[in-house]
Amino acid sequence: MAAETATEDDLSPAERRRLKVRDAIVEAAEDIFASEGEQGLSMRRLAERIDYSPAALYKYFDSKEALFQEIREGFFERLLKRMQAVACDAKSGPMLCTSCMRAYVETGLEQPGHYKLAFTGIADDEEEKDSFGFAAAGHLREMIVQSVNEGWFREVDIQLAATSVWAASHGLTLLAITMPDFPDEKRGLYQPGENPPADMKSVIKHKLDALIDFHAAMVMRGLGSKRLIEKLDSGEAF
Repeated sequence: MAAETATEDDLSPAERRRLKVRDAIVEAAEDIFASEGEQGLSMRRLAERIDYSPAALYKYFDSKEALFQEIREGFFERLLKRMQAVACDAKSGPMLCTSCMRAYVETGLEQPGHYKLAFTGIADDEEEKDSFGFAAAGHLREMIVQSVNEGWFREVDIQLAATSVWAASHGLTLLAITMPDFPDEKRGLYQPGENPPADMKSVIKHKLDALIDFHAAMVMRGLGSKRLIEKLDSGEAF
């Protein structure tokens, strides 16, 4: 749930210990999920990983689903804060801009296991309205609305546009998480005995940065009004 959280200095020793155990449970769950997927994650496996009894774990999370929700909320809280921090001023350019889409991808890359778990096994019913997941989705819609209202984006179906932007950004992020060489499409073309450049990580990062820029420009051009497209054509960056 999206609730105010106290700083560690405000907590009693017992509360700090409880928080430390909760963090250990979440970290172990993320590790197991990253290596074995949702099916490999159980409360018994978690108990073994952190040397606790299964019964003790239920004092912190009453089910595996509750644990999943905790990890999702932590991810969406970080994502929302990052998106809010980088959102552009709608009066000087589209609020949904390159820095926003870069923040999305980078947030996923920082904790790949959390990112994958955040979008795994989500219930079909509507997200709770006081959750960070709901707030993050609402923030994306609001960025599009503000960009339309200020004349940067053309009139569109807001929900359809938000879903499209998320789907494209999610796909890009998931590829970067699950394919270490992405987007180096030539990595598999090296001949036997022919080694890739020593700075391959830098090459891949450079290519991913360029791909994010291209993705953002594609989104802005797809949603953009004539005014925005003219500015993009003139070389302005947003």
